[in-house]
Amino acid sequence: MNIGIVGLGLIGGSIGLDLRSRGFNVLGVSSRQQTCDRAQARGVVNEASINLSLMAAADVVFICTPLGSIEPIVRELVPYLSPDTIVTDVGSVKTPIVQAVSPLWPNFVGGHPMAGTAESGIEAAVSDLFVGRPYVVTPTAQTPAFAVDKVEEIARLLGASVYRCEPIEHDRAVAWISHLPLMASATLVAACDLEGDRDIVNLAQHLASSGFRDTSRVGGGNPELGVMVAKYNREELLRSLSIYRDSLDGFISDIEAQNWQALEHKLKLTQQARENYKL
Repeated sequence: MNIGIVGLGLIGGSIGLDLRSRGFNVLGVSSRQQTCDRAQARGVVNEASINLSLMAAADVVFICTPLGSIEPIVRELVPYLSPDTIVTDVGSVKTPIVQAVSPLWPNFVGGHPMAGTAESGIEAAVSDLFVGRPYVVTPTAQTPAFAVDKVEEIARLLGASVYRCEPIEHDRAVAWISHLPLMASATLVAACDLEGDRDIVNLAQHLASSGFRDTSRVGGGNPELGVMVAKYNREELLRSLSIYRDSLDGFISDIEAQNWQALEHKLKLTQQARENYKL
């Protein structure tokens, strides 16, 4: 089977590494010739090009570009595809992507591998990135069953745990466990920088350890990604942020009132609730 990958960064490159190791012929497209050359040198792909025409030979095409590029790329890609070609994406928001792309190509399957690192680009690609991680597939009632089955089959070959749900269900869920944490993390860093005494800020920067590192990591990532998830999942992100703000106000009220019993109760509940997440 020929696998096409458009976008040879962390996710696309990691998919390429894994599928090549499993015997697939992997064809890659990047907007930069330098990336194409490096992808071939690293063994990510069998062949790479800056031209989408390379995808004419692909049986399944993964669109691994930023959210804002997915629809335009599929529009450009369609003339090169054979009627049975399956197209899927790896975007972290599904509803607007599925709504925009499905009319362009009937064999489109929305997808989202829930894996990644703090790094980006072709050099960040690693083997086994998806092992044991969720891979969400979001077909509609009109999505052909053979296309959904094939994408799920490939996801399982990557070692991922496959979940199938509606696009809106996906977006509501990831708003809580991905998009809200990104914004909460970013505002944490922004708040620290609002300390008026720069000597204190400098001291805090030197004292920062694992707690700050862990909670600030996603907020210190690619700004473009943060803007894209806010733009494409705006309604669900605002909903989660509003509820988060109410929860934060509750903690503030307990501390202002020195209601340590209520605060401890809240912290016990969060301690117990965290155990339910598959971390």
